[in-house]
Amino acid sequence: MRALWGALLLCLLFGLPPVRAEARPLVVGSKNFTEGRLLGELLAQRLEAAGLPVARRLGLGGTLICYQALTAGEIDLYVEYTGTLREAILPPDQPPGLDGLRGPLGERGLALLDPLGFNNTYALALAGPVARREGVTRISELRAYPQLPAAFSHEFLDRRDGWRALKARYGLPQAAVGIDNALAYQSLADGQLALTDANSTDGELLRYDLVVLDDDLAFFPEYQAVPLVRDAFPAAARAALAPLAGRLNAETMRRLNAAVAVEGAAFATVAARYLAEEGLGPAQPAEAALSAGAGRWARIALRTREHLQLTGLALLGACLLGIPLAVLVHRRRRLAQGVLYVAGLAQTIPSLALLALMIPLLGIGAAPAILALLIYALLPILRNTLTALLGVDPSLRRVALAMGLTPWQQLRFLVLPLALPTILAGVRTATVISLGAATLAAFVGAGGLGEPIVTGISLNNTALILEGAVPAAALALLAEWGFEALEARLVAPPLRRDPLAG
Repeated sequence: MRALWGALLLCLLFGLPPVRAEARPLVVGSKNFTEGRLLGELLAQRLEAAGLPVARRLGLGGTLICYQALTAGEIDLYVEYTGTLREAILPPDQPPGLDGLRGPLGERGLALLDPLGFNNTYALALAGPVARREGVTRISELRAYPQLPAAFSHEFLDRRDGWRALKARYGLPQAAVGIDNALAYQSLADGQLALTDANSTDGELLRYDLVVLDDDLAFFPEYQAVPLVRDAFPAAARAALAPLAGRLNAETMRRLNAAVAVEGAAFATVAARYLAEEGLGPAQPAEAALSAGAGRWARIALRTREHLQLTGLALLGACLLGIPLAVLVHRRRRLAQGVLYVAGLAQTIPSLALLALMIPLLGIGAAPAILALLIYALLPILRNTLTALLGVDPSLRRVALAMGLTPWQQLRFLVLPLALPTILAGVRTATVISLGAATLAAFVGAGGLGEPIVTGISLNNTALILEGAVPAAALALLAEWGFEALEARLVAPPLRRDPLAG
């Protein structure tokens, strides 16, 4: 078993980041869509231009994850929208205006800075060819087209100001499913969809020839983009961000979004270019230059290291918990069944929901990702270990007892060697599962190979998606080969099992 622990420890040691003693920087977060990332980068570079240390946690999951990260103190600011605050975060029927939001937010230890200057309202976007052919320009006119294929972002489906309320207000007959925004845009371009939700400043509106339908019943509230910060946000940082207030109009924001989504420019490059044009920052800040100039192989190496750290720690924890636990309970069948039931139940929790639930306890970053991966890795390790221990021939146990072996000696010299092939198979399965599931860690700012995948999906950039997906698949193959070699080293030939045997 020492070689097995050694392999897991190598994953841990390879992935451990260097330890540095530095003052805590201001942590800038963002949601995982184009405009959210771009605004997060813009705020980060503006703070850096003022000489303040900054850390980025861009591309977190949706509103819930960003808001919980802020209230938990894991990030210090992110850009939110007034309509989202009213309809998705705060209780309904808040007083109008920014002051009506500042009161209840202040009770939660949060504060709104001045709006950035544009209203990025929700909208319904119809494929251009369909809109022109049918002459549809208003949302109410959709009543005449019940078979129109529609799909909306998952958040929009469930918000108070989202699809269900909109459908009731307008009496719309369409059925809709949930889909990622970037995938919806591509499906519209391919003719598979005709209708989706959009934001009025999206650069993709021009890229994919979409028509924004007029909200003729004034259903959508105003969505002013506003930096949301903690009360303890430093005065120097507030002063650094003050020049951005009211400066970004809808046309400018649409142009900046299009530079990323249509022209393929990096977030850091677009943000640096805008700040330089406005006289609010150098043409290429150090952090932006690093982000824009880093080579693809260097990025892949960094993300792979983070990925191995996450999976290595999770697997180590799952083995240290699952194998001893199985040894302790395998002689008590009811208890063993209960343990398996709990482990199986925990694995049924959707991964993103599990990550979101952990943020109030563990914050964002590696900790919630590692714990979630540990939970998903635990069941195959626990189940295989119990199966292996219960499968040892009872007559062999009786012979060992007759030879005078103590229970510990029976376990050490008889039971575990016979069970080792099946235990290794469980760890092997858990490793492959963890390597794939770890890509979701990007939604809580833990990095890894999910980072380019999530960014690539939001930008509909196949090259970025492959930059994360191909190394993740290669790691899974290497893990398979590694466990084959480990089994050949640890398991006697008569005990080796062919995984393809019936």
